[in-house]
Formats: sequence, structure tokens, C-alpha cells
Amino acid sequence: MTVDTTADQPGGPSGRSKPRSQRRKRVVRILQIVISLVIVVGIFALVIPKIANYRDVWKTITELTPLELGSMVAATIFNLFTYWWQMMAAMPGLTTAQAAVNNQTSTTIANILPGGGVIAIGVAVEMFHSWGFTASQISLLITLTGIWNSFLKLGLPIISVALLALSGQATTALLIPAVIGLLILIGCVVVFALILRKRELARAIGNALGRAWSRIRRLLRREPVTDWGDRAVRFRHVTIELIARRWVPLTLTTLLSHLALYFVLLLCLRNVGVSQQEVSWIQVLAVFSLGRLVTALPITPGGVGFVELAYIGGLVLAGRSHADVPLPEFRAQVTAAVLMFRALTYGIQIPLGGFTYIIWRLKGSWRKPVPHEAAAAPA
Repeated sequence: MTVDTTADQPGGPSGRSKPRSQRRKRVVRILQIVISLVIVVGIFALVIPKIANYRDVWKTITELTPLELGSMVAATIFNLFTYWWQMMAAMPGLTTAQAAVNNQTSTTIANILPGGGVIAIGVAVEMFHSWGFTASQISLLITLTGIWNSFLKLGLPIISVALLALSGQATTALLIPAVIGLLILIGCVVVFALILRKRELARAIGNALGRAWSRIRRLLRREPVTDWGDRAVRFRHVTIELIARRWVPLTLTTLLSHLALYFVLLLCLRNVGVSQQEVSWIQVLAVFSLGRLVTALPITPGGVGFVELAYIGGLVLAGRSHADVPLPEFRAQVTAAVLMFRALTYGIQIPLGGFTYIIWRLKGSWRKPVPHEAAAAPA
């Protein structure tokens, strides 16, 4: 038998393809960053100023009282705790401090890098491993919190439009995305229920999803996945066990985290002078729920630019026909509220995540070895 040694040489086929693949990844990453920057600058420098003058927006913000500013900060801090409580509900044994460090660090990474969600998950996994949590515990937390958050993101537009319909304020523009969200939600719930129902169904669905994902990976010149069927079976087993014990706190903390975030937006609007008569709490909930779907767009980190535009545009449309102040002032109030909301719930988390990352690196007393028998089991 002859052996082709050129594949292992720097000048051989694999030696050439590896640097080429790395260069391609760097080019793609640079393009993502450039496109994100262009979009963000375009929205904030060209689009939003056509809705409201930044000078008027700043004037609205500077007129806030210390009590109003303090109430918004307090609501933001409470909102942060709700994220940590959700993680603790999905991962028994996780402390509040560990949940805070993990959540804030991974959130910062996701918020500053285009497509940073994948990197954020990698950092979160590394943190959990350093604290002695097993691969199955980690994958279960990431999967369940992702599923519960997705269910609520898809369900909130439906709930808000139903409330608008009961109050006589529903419109076709809001009804269409709500119906689409309902159909997607039903499909996700059905797939999730089938996975939990029977082992054979879980394996079949896992294999089918694995084949679909492998096709995408082939387009990116990556190896196909082969074990999603077995992973789905293991996921089914641990999920049934955890949900049986923790579904109530997991559901309640997920609902609380979304409503607490909504309350920060509502409080910002009320503090700048946008009244219930101008934009009702139900209309704010509808705009908020649709804006939450925009955060899923991977074009810019955390949907920055798109989210602000969605909130401002939706709220202005909701209240412009019955504003208590001149329309330019109303637009400035709405824009000021949305920008403060995003500064509190998006901007502040970036430096906070840098601080929590340092805590993780220095806090040696938290570090524990992963149990051998759990670590040896596949995730």
C-alpha cells in the first residue's frame, strides 16, 4: 500500500486548503463587520433623524427628574435579575452570582460582534465547565431556555394582538405578523411535543434535522453531523426529567424576564411624557413583542439599529393620530424613550459584561472538576 504524504505537507492539498479556508473566514468576518457598521451608521445618522431631531431628543432626556431616572435604572436592574433566575431554574445548582457572570459576559459578546451568538455560547459553555457542570446540564440549559424564550417571543405578538382586538385597536398590519407567529409557534410546539413523546420519534426527528443541517454545512465546506438522532434521544430523557421538576419556575421566570423588559420600555415612555391616551399599554406591548422578533436578525449585533427603528416607527404610528403635543415633539419623546430603553437594556450591558468576564477569570474558588462519569458521557 502506498501512502500519499503530500496531504500532510505545508505545500500539499490540505496545507493549501487550510490557510485558504482561514482567509475566507477572515474575509467573511470583515465583511460582516463592515456591513453591520454601514447599516447601524445609516440608521442612526440618516433614518432616525428624519423621524426626530436629536437636539429635541436630548432636550427631552435632560428634562427628566432624578426620581424618573432612578426608577428606570431600578427597573433595569430588576430585569437583569430575571435573566439570572431563568438560568437558575434551568440549571439546578447554579448560584445567582454565577448566573450573573455567565449571562452578562455572554450577552456582551453577542451584543458587540456580528453573529456573535455562536461565540457567546462557546464562552458560556467554557464557564459552566470550569464550575463543574456537565455537558448534558449545559446543553439542557441552553436548549430549554432557548426554546422557552422562543415560545414566548412567538406567543407575545399573538397575545398582544388579541388584547388589541378586545379593545378595538387591532389593525391588519399587526394581525398578519401575529398569524405568522402563531403558525410558527404551533409548528415548534408540535415538533417539541413529538420529540418528548417517544424515543423513536425523537431519534427520527433528530436524524432529519441533522441531515438538513449537514446540507447547510456542506455548502460551507464543513463535515456533516452524524449523531443528532442519538443526541435527540438523550435530550428527550434529561428534558423530561428536568421539565417534570422545574417547568413551573422555568415558565414563570421566562415570562417574568420578558414582562420586566417590556416594563422598562413602558416606564421610559411614561417618564418622557407619552401618556396612556397617546399610546396605550397594550399598544406598547404589541410594538414591543414585534420588536423582540427583530432581535433575531443576525445582520447586526443584538439587532442594533433595526430594533430601535422598529420600536420608534411602531410607537409613532400607534400614537401620532391622537398625540397631546405637536407631532415633532411627540416623535422626539418616543425617540428619547426608545434610545434610553436601549441604552439601559443593551448599551450598559456591554461594559458590565467586561467586568463579569474579569470576575470569572479571577474567581478561582468557583472552579470545580467535571464529574468523571458525566464528563465521559456524550452531550
